[in-house]
Amino acid sequence: MAKGFFVTGTDTGCGKTQITLGLMRRLQQTGLNVQGFKPIAAGAEETPQGLLNEDALCIQQQCSLDIPYAQVNPFVYAPPIAPHLAAEAVGETIDADRIRQTFEDLAALSDRVVVEGAGGWQVPIGPAATLADLANTLNLPVILVVGIRLGCLNHAILTAESIQRSGLKLYGWVANHLDPAMRAQEGNMETLREWLPAPCLGEVPHLEVPTAEIVSRCLLLEP
Repeated sequence: MAKGFFVTGTDTGCGKTQITLGLMRRLQQTGLNVQGFKPIAAGAEETPQGLLNEDALCIQQQCSLDIPYAQVNPFVYAPPIAPHLAAEAVGETIDADRIRQTFEDLAALSDRVVVEGAGGWQVPIGPAATLADLANTLNLPVILVVGIRLGCLNHAILTAESIQRSGLKLYGWVANHLDPAMRAQEGNMETLREWLPAPCLGEVPHLEVPTAEIVSRCLLLEP
């Protein structure tokens, strides 16, 4: 098995953090030392400790070791906008080499590192780079979180195609049910199982209060 996974999603708000936390917990249940890594986060609050992103804080708390926030989330920005625009606003460049080195430092401490992306697979992180380029730099198998709601089929199929074109392995996908009122949910699931070129690693029901423990019970470590 690879040193970790790169978790991406069909779009913003599909539940990447929820699945990342559940995956970390599931791996920890097997006795592994697991850290989480959210290299880029846009949408943070100013605190006495500096800018802190809520999702990154949750990932930090789920880590097997006491990892400093800056190592879990090296690039953090206040406005909840596209990462490259947030970085430009403060005159900063998102440095892929720095992210790679931080990942390698975490990997040296861990059995597995679960990396959560920002936004969707092709969101820009700089003038000529996207999140897909960052995933290639880390060279990890990809887990795709599919937010089950209207429009998910197109988003999921296009994202899966793009992941495959990048040369990375699409390890599997997780269905995260976001809209309990969505029509034809089972039909959508059947279509995704037929069209996506990787196994379904779990199906998470709509949860009012999702926790890592509950989500972990819905996930499979291996297809």
